[in-house]
Amino acid sequence: MAGEPQEDCLFCKIVAGIIPATIVRQTETTIAFRDINPQAPTHVLIIPKAHYENAAALAAADPALTADVVREAQAVADEDKLDSYRLVFNTGSGAGQTVWHVHGHVLGGRGLEWPPG
Repeated sequence: MAGEPQEDCLFCKIVAGIIPATIVRQTETTIAFRDINPQAPTHVLIIPKAHYENAAALAAADPALTADVVREAQAVADEDKLDSYRLVFNTGSGAGQTVWHVHGHVLGGRGLEWPPG
């Protein structure tokens, strides 16, 4: 069920403290942690503690929680002293989503080309 922890979800296990992560920020509703395969000097994942499959599902079910995730992106950027950053939500396997718990990638600390990929 959306919003409920999923036993087979890597990020739900991070939220539960079962799997370790390098946590950089935590609020009542979100956790931000360093990506294990960073693509930029700053590469932090921000997840809601509640389980939603992707950004569209999260936005439809809980707009306030969606705002919390986006707000934390700015907080991560501020803590890492980034003048600019990219916030990316991959939705679906064709877009590169490999963990089916919504997460925003905060990327910064180097030039980011456009288009990405």
